[in-house]
Amino acid sequence: MTLTLIGSLIAILLYASASAYLAVRFYRQHPAQPPLSRVIAALALIVHGASIYGLSVDAEGLRLGFFQSASLIFWVINCVVLLSSLKKPLHNLFIPLFAFSALAVSAALLGRESGRLLPFDLGLYSHILLSITAYSLLTIATLQALMLAWQHYQLKHKHATGKVRLLPPLQTMEALLFELLWAGQILLTLSILSGFWFLDNLFGQHLAHKSVFSIAAWTIYAVLLWGRHRLGWRGYTAIRWTLVGFSLLMLAYFGSKLVLELILERA
Repeated sequence: MTLTLIGSLIAILLYASASAYLAVRFYRQHPAQPPLSRVIAALALIVHGASIYGLSVDAEGLRLGFFQSASLIFWVINCVVLLSSLKKPLHNLFIPLFAFSALAVSAALLGRESGRLLPFDLGLYSHILLSITAYSLLTIATLQALMLAWQHYQLKHKHATGKVRLLPPLQTMEALLFELLWAGQILLTLSILSGFWFLDNLFGQHLAHKSVFSIAAWTIYAVLLWGRHRLGWRGYTAIRWTLVGFSLLMLAYFGSKLVLELILERA
């Protein structure tokens, strides 16, 4: 447990200091340093992963409570952004991601006893892996949409020479958003299908809200991608649909876990 605590504290320190450093550089309109960001991200991910293992993995199964799930999701998100940043201009996303990751690791450490133990089951774990990866990709897409909204606002108000010049061109940012949405939607589809296949009662009392909101989010993303393909949706229209879809997905995953684990269990 001591090693888990040390790993968690080191991860928090790395994430918090890196987020502050990158935010200051961005505020002062200094270009980001992708190699340095990647090195810090890699170091943080190693100790963060060790922290997740210590808090979530048990000899009898896997403990994925509300806080452990949040920590795991941010670990996956950072892994995806780190690997994608080797070819895609995603390094600016590390500024909010590192800050949120520090909070997620802190919460997981403080709430390490929460959540029920999930016994080993290949089908169940496959569904969980698909769900977490889909949620992670769509979270990255949402952050990209927020950055795109800020970029649109700055350009519309004639601020093209300020901090916005540190971002890639608008067309590149928009294309990247839809690449992330397509990847996330494919994995979300597989996650929902695996739920029907591996879970006994997907619309049972404890899973009904999660299932309904997940399918609603899938529908929103499907309409958005169809609108992009057939009607050329872009700009604020794409951003709004992305945010609505993510809101439903957040209610599906964290909303249901919040009610079941942190409210009903303690009532």
